[in-house]
Amino acid sequence: MKKIGITGGIGSGKSTVCRVFAMLGAAVYDSDREARRLMNRDPQLIMRISSLFGPEAYRDGELNRSYVAAAVFNDPALLAQLNGIVHPAVAADFQQWSLQQHAPYVIEESAILFEAGADRQMDATVAVVAPEELRIRRTCLRDGTDETAVRARIARQMGDEERVSRADHVLIADESRLLIPQIIELHNLFIQ
Repeated sequence: MKKIGITGGIGSGKSTVCRVFAMLGAAVYDSDREARRLMNRDPQLIMRISSLFGPEAYRDGELNRSYVAAAVFNDPALLAQLNGIVHPAVAADFQQWSLQQHAPYVIEESAILFEAGADRQMDATVAVVAPEELRIRRTCLRDGTDETAVRARIARQMGDEERVSRADHVLIADESRLLIPQIIELHNLFIQ
């Protein structure tokens, strides 16, 4: 089965793009959602995360996201250790999930597709891009957060220029070009 990786920065429109692909018949794996599920349900992952962060990592059987986020925020080495635990688990879960799908192709939606090395498992990759100001506006509206917080998140992500240079295909979600025809063109390519 053909595997497609879709990535984009915060507020780029990648989730909207993936919903359209799903309507066209693709099976979509949301890496962020599945990583959260695995960190809360996979006993091996829970044990390894608890070993790395201590007993505060879990509260009432759930990952203490704010505690873990605060711990890794200014500690790149600790973040790399966490990623070294979570990314392989998500990759294995995606592979298992893919084997159970009956769609013409599967999509892995991931904000950090390239950073996690998941692009190496894909037959093709797609970068969803939009102007930064539009991404900030979308994210502020969606998350009820402020511009400063969104800009800080954008600064920690791979830039669009690098993402585009590494992707096989690009979708432009800038609200001035029609997005659905761009998606249909790729869908037709992927089902060949």
